[in-house]
Amino acid sequence: MDLDKLVHQPTRLELFAYLYRRGESSFTDLREDLDLTEGNLSSHLQRMEDAGAVEVNKEFVDKRPRTTAVLTDDGEELFEEHVQQLESLIDALDDE
Repeated sequence: MDLDKLVHQPTRLELFAYLYRRGESSFTDLREDLDLTEGNLSSHLQRMEDAGAVEVNKEFVDKRPRTTAVLTDDGEELFEEHVQQLESLIDALDDE
């Protein structure tokens, strides 16, 4: 069983889980809640966006920049498949 490296990488797995559970989230909330640096968060979001797993939106609210991220349908599906793979691994351990 090959785990998807896009999802399985620890920081991105946290991002997938956070966005899956909370939906659209601000860059600031992601950075603070997951204790990431701006650069680290940006690079992981870019990788996820390049793969079509997340949509990043940039806009101005009251003349201040606001960046949000949300999983795409493909991103949700990738995360759900990853969770199913992990559950299968755990089930296989129980069968031994």
